[in-house]
Amino acid sequence: MTAELRQYFNEKAHIWDQLIEPETRERLAEIIRDLAIKPGSRVLDVGTGTGVLLPFLVEAVGPTGSIVALDIAEEMLARARAKNGDRNIEYVLGDITCTPFQEATFDEIICNSCFPHVRDKSGAVSEMARILRPGGRVVICHTKSREAVNELHRSLGGVVANDLLPEDGEMRKLFEESGFVQISITNAPERYLVTARKPC
Repeated sequence: MTAELRQYFNEKAHIWDQLIEPETRERLAEIIRDLAIKPGSRVLDVGTGTGVLLPFLVEAVGPTGSIVALDIAEEMLARARAKNGDRNIEYVLGDITCTPFQEATFDEIICNSCFPHVRDKSGAVSEMARILRPGGRVVICHTKSREAVNELHRSLGGVVANDLLPEDGEMRKLFEESGFVQISITNAPERYLVTARKPC
């Protein structure tokens, strides 16, 4: 990711939570419930931002699970930590295309509202395959349709104008090329969801 993108999100960090509507939080809570993450899981929250998913993930993994919150923007991470604390959560400044994690570290990798901003999508999916445990799952999610996400980014312009979700065929190909199976893509007005498994 570019320095310009990091700067963009650092500058937005202080207002980010104000932009998240209660309806969005409710939809995210529903998505996490529907994923049925197993208690005790180790989860990577990619592009955690100010940590909007963290309370739902903490509840899902329970006291025996753990979460790593990853983001490229230090101001976003600082706000996530201030809101959610350190209990069962580790905060890491970094890029999903080149992480510091060992192979087969995570049971679940969740990318909420961040995959469009990943400039090297193929590299990111390949890295997720490396750090995911056999049988583990990658989830890409948004609380609106692909078309709505893409239109939002185009309308915002600037550094995020071309940060788009790929068409279904391209998205499926990204995961197939990194060896994923059970690839599912849902594109609905209130939910965009991609799930894929690393073979056992």
